[in-house]
Amino acid sequence: MLVLTRKPDQSIMVGNDIEITVLEVRGEQVRIGIRAPRNVTVHRKEVFDQILEENCSASEAPATLPNLDTLLPPR
Repeated sequence: MLVLTRKPDQSIMVGNDIEITVLEVRGEQVRIGIRAPRNVTVHRKEVFDQILEENCSASEAPATLPNLDTLLPPR
């Protein structure tokens, strides 16, 4: 893990097009701003973990369809 020290209004670049800026430091809380291309998704870690968990459980669920004959009126 790379650890960097930044002050408010200072930034960190990730690659060529993602900029992370420290907006405010208040006690133990730090507000950051992230500037990234629209095609890059940005989530809080706990939200990202929940998305992964939901995707895994959805891929494991059996895909069962109802018997379509019971849904259609008789011919």
